[in-house]
Amino acid sequence: MLAIEIIEKKKNGLQLTKHEIDFMVEGYTKGLIPDYQMSAFLMSIYFQGMTKEETSNLTLAYVNSGDRVDLSAINGIKVDKHSTGGVGDKISLIVIPLVASVGVPVAKMSGRGLGHTGGTIDKLESIEGFRIELSEEEFNYNVNSYKMAITGQSANLVPADKKTYALRDVTATVNSIPLIASSVMSKKIASGADAIVLDVKVGSGAFMKSIEQAKELAQTMVDIGNSLNRKTVAILSNMNQPLGKEVGNANEIKEAIKVLKGEGEVDETTVALTIASYMAVLGGAFNEFDIAYEKLENIIKSGEAIDKFKELIKIQGGNPEIVDHPNRLPKPKYSIEIKANKSGYIYNIYAEIIGISAMLLGAGRRTKEDKIDYAAGITLNKKIGDKVSIGETICILHTNKEDYNEALERILEAYIISDNQPAREQFIYEIIK
Repeated sequence: MLAIEIIEKKKNGLQLTKHEIDFMVEGYTKGLIPDYQMSAFLMSIYFQGMTKEETSNLTLAYVNSGDRVDLSAINGIKVDKHSTGGVGDKISLIVIPLVASVGVPVAKMSGRGLGHTGGTIDKLESIEGFRIELSEEEFNYNVNSYKMAITGQSANLVPADKKTYALRDVTATVNSIPLIASSVMSKKIASGADAIVLDVKVGSGAFMKSIEQAKELAQTMVDIGNSLNRKTVAILSNMNQPLGKEVGNANEIKEAIKVLKGEGEVDETTVALTIASYMAVLGGAFNEFDIAYEKLENIIKSGEAIDKFKELIKIQGGNPEIVDHPNRLPKPKYSIEIKANKSGYIYNIYAEIIGISAMLLGAGRRTKEDKIDYAAGITLNKKIGDKVSIGETICILHTNKEDYNEALERILEAYIISDNQPAREQFIYEIIK
């Protein structure tokens, strides 16, 4: 079998066999196929697309390139969730204790920030002592005993995807539905979960800018999950503005605490409860979504959800006192108020610019050498639809950097103030099963 023949076949729009896909992925992972041939292969997929069968086979080839996490020692239906990336997206912090509260085991593997989107692991590291690296024994014990655990991804989990993604990043082939779907789902399949809930973000702060794009991606991922015997549901959620009012690491921990105490913003609370409810249904705790949603709302009202979050922090070595004393989380040296330059309504907030600005303040890594400032971030005092007067504070920048001018300039571009009040935002667009 020759790589050039497989490239030619896909370039001409023909369907590849499982053996041909395995040959390309395995050969590239082992260094037998050079970058230039894999680039041509990826570009042919970018232009010609893939069938459902091809995409599932590509996903499986990625999975088989490295380690698989064995969760067989954990009792029950293991449920995982994945977000395609957003700004102010602290949903994992909320759903883990919520779902664990109804007895469904949540064995969560999470990553760090990617581009302008924050990472759950980075956020948890802002909690003093919190351990994000657990041994297999610790991880399994915590899920069996407390129904929850979270850890960073194994270094040898889907190495083919890591290597291929780096190539896609420099060959303009990132934005391909089959390649995105196989990348996401390979990590979820390799992580060992029995059921998966996908939070597919849509809008200016997401990788998928339109509902049509997001729906196609969601359906492709659901098809992959189902074809590989994983119960899978995808939720299309709004990312035209940041979720909630906080962006940054310690900031988002504080806001997750508010949600679990029943004091959160409506958008993030609705999204979190929707995702948690589908996780609870897939995990077998409930037969119907509406019943699950009502039960989880009551768990928040009763205080059980925030107690479960304290337990998660404690079992992973963190200081649970931050829940009742969030001022013990990292604090910034500077907090800069941004004022409205006119009166009217907040008509739009470009979420991607907010995410980039938070990175510039130190909340994320722009290079591998960058250190994260856990106190850095942005507080959004005003959101889309809010009325604002000239000179009123619309957001606050938090940083330890003395030079924050670049972030300041970007933030001013993010807010659009209009005389007209915009239509009310939808939080959930669609459910794909």
